[in-house]
Amino acid sequence: MEKVRIEARHTRSGQSLKVLQISDMHLENLSISPKELYTRLKDEDFDLIALTGDFLDRKRTLKKLPDYLETFQKLNPPLGMYAVFGNHDYVLREGHFKQLEQLLNRYGCQTMRNEHTQIDVNGVKINIIGIDDYGTGHSDLFASYDGLEESDYNLVLTHDPNVVLDMDGSQFDYLLSGHFHNGQIHWPKPYHLVKMGKLARMNMVKGLLYMHEKPFYISEGLGQTGLNIRVGSRPELTIHEIQIGKAQTQSVAVS
Repeated sequence: MEKVRIEARHTRSGQSLKVLQISDMHLENLSISPKELYTRLKDEDFDLIALTGDFLDRKRTLKKLPDYLETFQKLNPPLGMYAVFGNHDYVLREGHFKQLEQLLNRYGCQTMRNEHTQIDVNGVKINIIGIDDYGTGHSDLFASYDGLEESDYNLVLTHDPNVVLDMDGSQFDYLLSGHFHNGQIHWPKPYHLVKMGKLARMNMVKGLLYMHEKPFYISEGLGQTGLNIRVGSRPELTIHEIQIGKAQTQSVAVS
């Protein structure tokens, strides 16, 4: 379990928002069962669950998803569940993609396709902004931010972190993403990632990073795609403890 703490230097409240991020489940090659996942997470403390895309890419795998969604429901995050889609999800034909979206909604997960919502945490207003997949051309920054209400914090959920390159001037305080799996087969280096965009060519492929002087995070993901193997990378579950308040200037500590 990775734990990341994002600290604001001049907050008024001293409150925090704890986000459990699960990315890149790839149910075709997921090695952890719903029961094992529940056992690993049931004693952890978090406020909401963020699912950052790539659930599956084959229609026959849809039948595996409800057991995992029931597990997430059982964890009972008080501020709910939010999901964005990834490039593998868009491999599905339109009808099967709709089934995926409906399943997520049926189990209490709010899907976000270039849209936003606002939550209130003890008087602190937080915008959750879901940007659709960048690599497949589904992202729309204008739509994602259109009508955005004034808030104390803007948390962005997306799948492909390359979108951050286009977000200079966009309102975000922290961005969560996945997509790269740290190469999945990271030996001796993940040369194959160079085709996955500018960030990979900049060797920005995992963990806590900065762009436009703002922090963003790339999860290594939970499942595998293609070959059901990892070398030099590892499955990841992450809890982000985000200090929420009025300040926008941040320092970061990772534990």
